[in-house]
Amino acid sequence: VMAKEPTDPFIPNLSRTHLHVLQILWDAEEPLKPAEIEERFQWPIENATLRSVLKILMEKGEIEREKQGKAYLYFPKKNKKSALSELLAGLAEVFTGGSRAGLVAQLLQDESLSKEEIEELKNITRKGTTK
Repeated sequence: VMAKEPTDPFIPNLSRTHLHVLQILWDAEEPLKPAEIEERFQWPIENATLRSVLKILMEKGEIEREKQGKAYLYFPKKNKKSALSELLAGLAEVFTGGSRAGLVAQLLQDESLSKEEIEELKNITRKGTTK
């Protein structure tokens, strides 16, 4: 029996600018024109650069567009929670053999957390166990 070729974990090759466009689209909760995306940018971005980023994000399957009149409106293909879940699953696969708990444990061991951050994690954990 031949072993099945493993699938690549989802770890996107996205720049800070690509991620910022996704953040803007998630926060908007409605499709946006490129000019509207540009207006919401936290730093100056040239129109040609933004259009290039939008094209790359479409090619990667991260966003879609629909034509409305003469303009295209852009929107994310998946919501923020789904994208984060896929990313965490990919990172867990690479770093801990697929264990999300192992990934969190590894992060907690490797990072220096403040007392406030530790308390925040305790509160999150308490809330999660009462559902």
